[in-house]
Amino acid sequence: MKALLTIEKLHKDFVLHGQGGIAIKVMHDLSLELHRGECLVLAGRSGIGKSTLLKMLHGNYLAERGSIRIHFDDGLLELTDLPTHAWHRVRRDVVGYVSQFLRVVPRVSAREVVMEPLLARGAYAQDARQRAETLLARLNLPERLWSLPPGTFSGGEQQRVNIAEGFIGEHPLLLLDEPTASLDATNRDVVVEMISEAKARGCALLGICHDEDVRSRVADRLLPLDEHLMARTSSQETF
Repeated sequence: MKALLTIEKLHKDFVLHGQGGIAIKVMHDLSLELHRGECLVLAGRSGIGKSTLLKMLHGNYLAERGSIRIHFDDGLLELTDLPTHAWHRVRRDVVGYVSQFLRVVPRVSAREVVMEPLLARGAYAQDARQRAETLLARLNLPERLWSLPPGTFSGGEQQRVNIAEGFIGEHPLLLLDEPTASLDATNRDVVVEMISEAKARGCALLGICHDEDVRSRVADRLLPLDEHLMARTSSQETF
């Protein structure tokens, strides 16, 4: 079966311009394949740079060299050559992302945050609203919070908004950065169910998950990264 995502000999450095242009190598010669209906979990010690890979696949960071390809029935898309203006369509239609941290416009309600991926594709507002509310209810976010800006929520509540926003678009490729880190056991179980359903409809998932119980329940494969990602000092943890 043809992979949905292939990465070949990927390299990434960061240049610290404020420290005399020092180059920090964070990724070396990384290759992987990811198939539809599969959840591949990145393994390696904390701080090694796993989130860097997800951000490269989402267009936040550029590769130094190497190849990132998404394969469709009618051809392939090379992400490393993608112009900046084209990333909007990729994020809208192809690559979804559930991050650890909520980044939203102030005064925009939780419901509107979750609706946005569907509205960006031209969905009817009523349909987007219904699907958003269904996901928020499933993730046990109290209805009284749906019309409030999520910037005021607790960490667990914000993470549930992130999860709903990431899953609502049903992207072919979904990136998960510690999606259950701030959740209680009940909501962790909900997310495990949502991941299983995504795999059943053919979504390919690439994630980071340090929770051993969740990882054992969702991962089809683990990819050890210690040979390809270089751990950084604590002062460089923002990469």
